Amino acid sequence: MRIVVGVTGASGAIYAYRLLEELRKRREESILVVSSAAKKVIRFELKVEVEKFYELATQVFENNDLAAPIASGSYQVDAVVIVPCSMATLAAIAAGQADTLIRRAADCALSEGRPLILVPRETPLNLIHIKNMMLVKTAGAVILPAMPAFYHSPKTVNDLVDFIVGKILDALRLPHNLYKRWEGEKDG
Repeated sequence: MRIVVGVTGASGAIYAYRLLEELRKRREESILVVSSAAKKVIRFELKVEVEKFYELATQVFENNDLAAPIASGSYQVDAVVIVPCSMATLAAIAAGQADTLIRRAADCALSEGRPLILVPRETPLNLIHIKNMMLVKTAGAVILPAMPAFYHSPKTVNDLVDFIVGKILDALRLPHNLYKRWEGEKDG
């Protein structure tokens, strides 16, 4: 698969990093775009430079490069994942504002009927956030909030991160074993 991974300035850069690791492990093609705000979040939250992310990607484009191949719907990609997805990016996508490469790639995915997976990491949500989620969902996007479950008995923060990354891989229809799936309540 050829997957665009957009990283925006919301908290939760670890989700993008783990997704890139998993895509690389599976030998899937990843096209990475990191916003300027996300670069700051990466340094603050993960204590690494953005180049660490670049090393995991197949291709990297700057967010202001509206001449990049992924700025056109004619360029074939299998999906666009924005992880984490800031509320500003969500609002822009909901309004059809395609003024950055990440937003343009999302707009192309919606226009071409390709999977667009948005991973918002914000709490609490206000009514504007919810309405914007409704707009992009109605347009065809998958809203996959970074809300980990606990039925798989996570022991570490990495277990919680892997649950969300596993859900992203599920939405991409890529097999994984990042978390134990629910099999029903066992008697005993």
